[in-house]
Amino acid sequence: MYTLLLAVIYLAFISLGLPDSLLGSGWPVMHETFNVPLSYMGIVSMVISGGTIVSSLISDRLTKKLGTQIVTLFSVFLTAIALFGFSISNQFWLIIVFAIPYGLGAGAIDAALNNYVALHYTSKHMSWLHCFWGVGTVVSPLVMSYALTTSSWNMGYGIISMIQIGIVFVLLVTLPLWKVNKEKAEKEAKKEIVGLKDVLKIKGVPTLLLGFFGYCAIEATAMSWSATYLTTVEHMHVEKAAAFASMVFIGITIGRFLGGFLMDKLGDRNMIRLGTMLAIIGIICLIIPVNTALFSIIGFFIMGFGFAPIYPCIIHSTPSNFGAKYSGAIIGIQMASAYLGSTFIPPLYGVLGKLFGYAILPMYLIVFLILMIVMIERTFRMTEREKEGVCDTSGLECE
Repeated sequence: MYTLLLAVIYLAFISLGLPDSLLGSGWPVMHETFNVPLSYMGIVSMVISGGTIVSSLISDRLTKKLGTQIVTLFSVFLTAIALFGFSISNQFWLIIVFAIPYGLGAGAIDAALNNYVALHYTSKHMSWLHCFWGVGTVVSPLVMSYALTTSSWNMGYGIISMIQIGIVFVLLVTLPLWKVNKEKAEKEAKKEIVGLKDVLKIKGVPTLLLGFFGYCAIEATAMSWSATYLTTVEHMHVEKAAAFASMVFIGITIGRFLGGFLMDKLGDRNMIRLGTMLAIIGIICLIIPVNTALFSIIGFFIMGFGFAPIYPCIIHSTPSNFGAKYSGAIIGIQMASAYLGSTFIPPLYGVLGKLFGYAILPMYLIVFLILMIVMIERTFRMTEREKEGVCDTSGLECE
């Protein structure tokens, strides 16, 4: 039952990844249907992100009251309804309306399952969990491409919605599996709900949030702007650039699968350091002055490969760093911090790139990479000192 439950959780995380790359792949055609500018995708993304931030912040309360399995089931159902709503929308305002449950469902399932796996499973399972998110993000563009070739973008959303409904059915019939960790779950549910203000007073949490913000800013910027970088800086044809833009996604997905075999041996902190070094190598590949785009293509892949362990290891280390009592609340806030980074930092690069040239991408990524590693290392040092009793419990930061 233990392994079967893990498989169900992996399936639920595929459902989380499925919608994430659907909007980007379908929007070049969708905006024409609604007769709105191409830039309006930013409005839809902002509404979705707003929903995810809200549901992430309240996920700990929901999970303790309803249980991870019910939150997961309801969240996937909510995204399925939202995607079906997208599939039947013929006006832009309808897309905005359905973007609200879309975001609310995604944020709740993300925080709930991340906390559950962090508490009950090892680092390798957390890595593979996020690998399956990558599987979802790879499948959706293929579905949308098929839909655009044979019918319309509406069909793409309809297909993904039906897949989500199928996952809802699987989650429903496998609810009894969650009893395998029933005792631990009941203990978690009885624990006091920790408020946002109280969580932010915990030593190391503010620095953790800044570090996680920095990481998600880097990841989202590299994912969103790799095609533009290849066309404007490397002068690659648009069709080829669109194809090679998936190198970051591929690197992350492969890296999380392979990284799962190393995580339990090396530990979360060492895997974060290893991933950071690989990400730096990937960024350096973009800077190497050669008359070929090959180094940039390889660089984006290595960058993604380096990104792979960072997100899951930061999440998995949360209960160890701060204790199981606070992990649910902290991970919920981490998700909100992640969505803030991925929502606002990529558009900022677009503005700066237009002003100073898109070749600033490597330097832009380095800034947030430095923010990430400094803050994450500081978090680990502070929590280690707290465990050793070097710091008091007055709520003041360790120096």
